[in-house]
Amino acid sequence: MSATEASPAEKGVLQIESLMGFAKRNGGLIALIAIILFNIAFTPNFLHPQTFFVNISQVATIAVVAVGMTLVIATGGIDLSVGAVMALAGALAPLIFTSSFAEAYPMLGLAAAFVVPVLVALLCGLFNGSLVSFLNVQPIIATLILFISGRGIAQVLTNGNLQTFSHKGFSYLGTGKILGLPFQGWLVIAIACVIWWLVHRSLFGRYLLAIGGNETAARLAGAPVRRVKIGAYVLCAGLAGIAGLIVVAINSASDAARIGNLMELDAIAAAVVGGALLQGGRAPIFGAILGAVIIQLVKYTLLANGVADEVALVAKAGIIIAAVYLQQGRKE
Repeated sequence: MSATEASPAEKGVLQIESLMGFAKRNGGLIALIAIILFNIAFTPNFLHPQTFFVNISQVATIAVVAVGMTLVIATGGIDLSVGAVMALAGALAPLIFTSSFAEAYPMLGLAAAFVVPVLVALLCGLFNGSLVSFLNVQPIIATLILFISGRGIAQVLTNGNLQTFSHKGFSYLGTGKILGLPFQGWLVIAIACVIWWLVHRSLFGRYLLAIGGNETAARLAGAPVRRVKIGAYVLCAGLAGIAGLIVVAINSASDAARIGNLMELDAIAAAVVGGALLQGGRAPIFGAILGAVIIQLVKYTLLANGVADEVALVAKAGIIIAAVYLQQGRKE
């Protein structure tokens, strides 16, 4: 045996290290396959089309918000206000399309019910981003302001009442289908493709990743750090607003006290499981979608097998811990 030839023991160690490296790089995909196989074996009616449609409907909101959260995390920040922004957008939409203006001008009213809540959500993101960028407020503190006040504003607008409605045009966002699949599933794919292009093919995306990787170096290189950070928070809030509209459209009701409740946890978990580094510098958009699917399927699996909803929250926390641990192997 030559001096350079590895012994069988060394080859075994190399193979184990290679497998461990593969598992760390593709942990999310492996976890998804394991969850699907478990459900096929043990969860009744998992392969029924209706189960598939229900999971798409429920994962859509997590996925949309997780994509926005990934952009913020890529800058080294965090956004705790996404649930409150969802509640605010979800409260505004029924107020608009049930108003006297919408009754007089149905098409304009419907368009306004989609556009105005998203614009308000974008303004919320501008507020968050400005606090972080211009006042140098820590992201967790800056977004905590709207986390507390945003839902309160939504409840004030609705007088704390549950808004129920029957509006075929608006409800299509939550109940419509294209080629037999839920409309919001196609919407998630479209949003993910657009944001992926923005991150990987635009100057904004290059600046975004550079700022998250090393903000000081990016600033010295001439990157518009403040504008890019604000842009990330604006996009995150805008996507949260869209998610709020989806929730309201699915339920044909708006409850400002419950819309987006604990969505922050789901979005952060999905982003981290998808490969986003909490210290910034990475924005795996389709990874966030994968993370959202995993989070949803974990919740569905536990509930479908008789496990209490409270346990699902503990499971999500455990997923975040595991994902953060696996991140140690993703650093470049």
